Amino acid sequence: MPANRHFRDLISIGPVQVGTSNDTRGTEKHTTACTAPRCGFSADYDSRAAAELAARTHRCPVR
Repeated sequence: MPANRHFRDLISIGPVQVGTSNDTRGTEKHTTACTAPRCGFSADYDSRAAAELAARTHRCPVR
């Protein structure tokens, strides 16, 4: 993720955080990122519902 992104509407669903930001073109993007050590899961989505669904169904491969 770019370092200059400013997130708003942050929520945590388990170890996964969901935040909303604008990309370089001004389009609203919703990002999910797992905060568990060595997991590395993160993704951008066009809708908040898709991002929250991904956060709810994420299973960390690292145990």
